[in-house]
Amino acid sequence: MVQVITVPDCPNGPLVEGRLAEVLAGRTDVAMERHVVDTMMEAERWGMHGSPTVLLDGRDPFAAPDTPTSLSCRLYRSADGRAQGAPSAEDLRRALS
Repeated sequence: MVQVITVPDCPNGPLVEGRLAEVLAGRTDVAMERHVVDTMMEAERWGMHGSPTVLLDGRDPFAAPDTPTSLSCRLYRSADGRAQGAPSAEDLRRALS
């Protein structure tokens, strides 16, 4: 199960969902869900580390240990060090394998 956790109107929500759709194309063994949270209590319940957060089987494979819960915008580093609003398709494929 892949879950995308975002805050309302997160501009990077569609970006991560598009990359996940690309990565999951043709795969019937993985389902994707989207959840929108707007309180810190909901963010803590989901284990959200900024928006968007991608959870794979309930775990955030992109968060460093001890990353705090956050409702803020989240940035991901690409392989070349650039900041992006979502993990790259390559990073998502690697996390899903």
